[in-house]
Amino acid sequence: MKKKFICGILAACFAFVIPFAATGCTKSDKLIRINEVTHSVFYAPLYLAEALGYFKDEGIEIELTNGGGADATMTAVVSGNADVGFCGPEAALYVNLGGSKDSPKVFGQLTKRDGSFLVGRTAEPDFEWSNLAGKEILAGRRGGVPAMTFEYVIKTQKVDCTLNYDVEFSTMTAAFEGGVGDYCTMFEPVASEYQKKGKGFIVASVGQESGEIPYTCFAAKESYIKNNPEKIDGLLRAVTRAVKYVNETDSDTVAELLVPYFTGTGKESLKDSVDSYKSIDAWVTNMAMKESAFNKLQDVIELAGELEKRVDFSSLVVTEQADRIYKEVYAK
Repeated sequence: MKKKFICGILAACFAFVIPFAATGCTKSDKLIRINEVTHSVFYAPLYLAEALGYFKDEGIEIELTNGGGADATMTAVVSGNADVGFCGPEAALYVNLGGSKDSPKVFGQLTKRDGSFLVGRTAEPDFEWSNLAGKEILAGRRGGVPAMTFEYVIKTQKVDCTLNYDVEFSTMTAAFEGGVGDYCTMFEPVASEYQKKGKGFIVASVGQESGEIPYTCFAAKESYIKNNPEKIDGLLRAVTRAVKYVNETDSDTVAELLVPYFTGTGKESLKDSVDSYKSIDAWVTNMAMKESAFNKLQDVIELAGELEKRVDFSSLVVTEQADRIYKEVYAK
């Protein structure tokens, strides 16, 4: 279990709650404050729900902040600085294991597999995972889901290679470009841009190989979910509609809508990114998490040596609202 993770959240709660309470600010009845783990094209449907006016249709407003990591995102939720956290469910799982009162529950899932791509220094059109034998791979921070998922792939493929955990996630691509490692995992649009510039070559999708796991989800305190059923319904309905839109709309049109959300990233790169994520079936259509996928996630964390005790699905995940919303949206 990530004891340091839990202690960090609890410590940060005391640091954040008092200053927030002292401001005397009042929140709009329509507002949902969402703290996202990072800002990524991988989460395109979340931004499209706003761009397409789906949140407005539900009578809600979204205030989006960037946590810069799952621990910070979950800290914001537990401390009350955010209503909803958007990050990997492992963050809520660790809090659950810590025995926190009114602990966050996962009420909706957006991405259903790892969104990173393995980039090598040479083109490998006939890539096999065995090609990594004896190689060094930049796979992310130890204990982070991207690194744990990649480790899961390597172990299930029985490949003997070296995973470099010493390079921070934010500096991995720069380190790789500087000559560190033989391969590096990258999310879009970085992976496609690297390939276009001839800096590297995409050889595999980590998510396709690892299989379905609940990678990025929405979580809120149990009390918030109970006291704000209409807001939760509205958020789920808007994002479910946005996923449906992405799957039914050409990537060029989707990219045009995403441009305002990614300053400095061109439309063509956004289109390539959407194409990449469509090709690996990255997004769920039903935002209710599957128990089998949750158990797979625990397998991944357990194999990485980061889980001392497994969590019961029903103690962490609620699915009734997401299931109902899915049936409503797809019945139309």
